[in-house]
Amino acid sequence: MAKLFINEKEIKGHINPEIYGHFSEHLGRCIYEGLYVGEDSDIPNVNGMRKDVVEALKEMQIPLLRWPGGCFADEYHWKDGIGPKEGRKKMINTHWGGVVEDNSFGTHEFFELCEQLGCKTYVNGNVGSGTVQEMSEWVEYMTFDGVSPMADLRRKNGREKPWRVDYFGVGNENWGCGGNMTPDHYANLYRNYQTYIRHYDNSAPIKKICGGADTEDINWTKKVLETCFASPHKKENHGFMDELSLHYYTVPGVWEHKGSATDFTDDEWYVTLKKAYRMDDLLNKHFAIMDQYDPDKEIGMSVDEWGCWFDVEPGTNPGFLYQQNTIRDALVACINLNIFNKKCDRVQLACIAQMVNVLQAVILTEGEKMVKTPTYHVFHMYKYHQDADLVASVMTGNREIGTENDKVPMLSESVSLSSDGTINVTIGNLSIEEDAPIEIALAEKKISSVTASILTGRKDAYNTFDDPENVTEKEFTDHTVKDGLISFTLPKNSVILLRIR
Repeated sequence: MAKLFINEKEIKGHINPEIYGHFSEHLGRCIYEGLYVGEDSDIPNVNGMRKDVVEALKEMQIPLLRWPGGCFADEYHWKDGIGPKEGRKKMINTHWGGVVEDNSFGTHEFFELCEQLGCKTYVNGNVGSGTVQEMSEWVEYMTFDGVSPMADLRRKNGREKPWRVDYFGVGNENWGCGGNMTPDHYANLYRNYQTYIRHYDNSAPIKKICGGADTEDINWTKKVLETCFASPHKKENHGFMDELSLHYYTVPGVWEHKGSATDFTDDEWYVTLKKAYRMDDLLNKHFAIMDQYDPDKEIGMSVDEWGCWFDVEPGTNPGFLYQQNTIRDALVACINLNIFNKKCDRVQLACIAQMVNVLQAVILTEGEKMVKTPTYHVFHMYKYHQDADLVASVMTGNREIGTENDKVPMLSESVSLSSDGTINVTIGNLSIEEDAPIEIALAEKKISSVTASILTGRKDAYNTFDDPENVTEKEFTDHTVKDGLISFTLPKNSVILLRIR
């Protein structure tokens, strides 16, 4: 039997809500058809935003949305997406599918969406093909409340008051699709560009995100920090950055043949989960470099692209990255979110890729139909960790499972304490063969009540537009409380949330 010991008196850190952030790129059907259908659509909408999708995301308690990319960010010129829609420039989306981008979803529409969602904003600027002036003017357009050319242009386009930009990314994947730069070249560009991200409202300063490494490229991390953080003025300007990004995708196969999202073997199940656990090792490697330059942890880690990347669904545009979402994806989300929770002293922001209809999406749409994926339900269960305190927890009896070459811990867990005193416990059973008997013991708290919900099903179970409730979060009552211990058996292929009062 596995035993989870919780010391609710030992606070290990604070879980930033932005760890549960999401990512929307001009890619496939993420924005168009997924989030935005236009004001004249027969699909119910508010100012062009799909009502069903917005309501589902609000129920999931989305804290942050990143836009417009991704690779698209470094070919996006923001002035193409403002003003009357009939006059906006059209372009070919060369990164994703070669389709026409009509720019009908631009700056005003993004902030309209975030206002409807009630979430924070993360805008990604163009370094790869843009200029310092272009980026500076965008910040002015969005955030300046005085008299200036860009503020006046915003008012002319119908928005009197500025918006709040919570986070601004200076470029995206500039080691690859964002310009194929060396770390030294990007670091010097970053120093230059970030200078002109002005804090026009000092009561709400913009947090600047520096473009970080691809997977385990610790040399990129080292070179960028060496140039951008080892500054004689770092106490005043935080070394020019507030956060450094990291991108890592869980790909079970090779890049050319990543594997099917729904048709996979037991071996591929464990390969995928082992690669999800690699996130922990990657973070440790990058943290070791960050600790050398920033021992006081003044800057955070922003894992602003993560999730499963499989082959696209048969018959779909390969540039649209549309894939289904099974219980396996739910366990990948469980593993990553538990890792982020436990490393919340440094991980301050994360964005799963992507929100709707792309990669490990939480929502899929088809015309008027919408379905919540298993990953959606994990985020819905985990929302109670947002803005809670991480508390000390240790799992004993957590043996390794899997195949000879691909072993993982059977159980993944994290525990937090909400401001109202509720203890939130999330556990995943990664086994496709065995249920897991578990006992939970608290240090001091007397248990007055326990409520729980569970997500489970066949390892390849998923939701379709014809059967949207095949995999869904359900109440879990098969637990007992005796002598201060909570006991239950967690089925195979499951994620559980317990709320202890």
